[in-house]
Amino acid sequence: MVGKFTSILNLSLGKYAGLITSSNTTIERFSMKSRDILLTLTSVLLSLSAMAAGSHAGNHDDSAIGKPGATSKVTRTVTVDMKDDMRFHASNFKVKQGETIRFVVKNSGKVKHEMVLGTQKDLKEHYEVMKKNPEMEHADASMVTVAPGKTGEIIWQFTKAGKVDFACLQPGHYDAGMKGLINVAGGASSAQAASPAVVTVAAADVKKETMMAARSDMADGEVRKVDMDNKKITIKHGEIKNLDMPGMTMVFQVKDAALLGKAKVDDKIRFKAEKSGEAIVVTDIQPAK
Repeated sequence: MVGKFTSILNLSLGKYAGLITSSNTTIERFSMKSRDILLTLTSVLLSLSAMAAGSHAGNHDDSAIGKPGATSKVTRTVTVDMKDDMRFHASNFKVKQGETIRFVVKNSGKVKHEMVLGTQKDLKEHYEVMKKNPEMEHADASMVTVAPGKTGEIIWQFTKAGKVDFACLQPGHYDAGMKGLINVAGGASSAQAASPAVVTVAAADVKKETMMAARSDMADGEVRKVDMDNKKITIKHGEIKNLDMPGMTMVFQVKDAALLGKAKVDDKIRFKAEKSGEAIVVTDIQPAK
């Protein structure tokens, strides 16, 4: 991705350099406004290049651990039993890069447990959020929360060789050692990552998005499900700054059922969420601009 951004930058600079050197007339026509646009575009491209080289801070980076798997691609099933001794049974697995695994996750205990896939960094960050908001409802494909005596599942494709951690992030469980590890052996050709798309960015759009992001009371999201009967909405969201919550997919209650009429599945939205007792409630929904 960095190479593609660099190519775009070099192409842009080369184009304008050719215009500048072609004739004195071109130089005279190259107004201050045009130079400002060029400098802004250069700055944007350099910033995006730096972002591409770094990590996606504050969000669950699914690409680092794999991606949601398709049922039709499942290669084998692994059973995980969660018990009140604060342990996964079993807690260490070996898979091959490219494999799609169905985890059948059983809760044999008398309290709620969950299995969450992630990097150690993401799991620790998420656990801190869970301690503050123990009644959070998850909807990410990389995790499942299971009530006592019930069974859930995760279907996951491991696209990269290395290690994938998992844990129960219910308050107190992670600290008690309810963790596990999946070792992903390399070599599967099917796990090659898709080439990133070339991103075209207009300087005006970047400025607009920056100004919108500065409104810390509103978060960006994409609607995954609207549950009119239970007054709930599932949102894949970015960072919610006022709640100190990283990006993830969650089920929210809404303050007013009328808010659900403002959104449908796949809509890009801006929304405001607040703590109300033990619950996190959406108090405002606006279309993304």
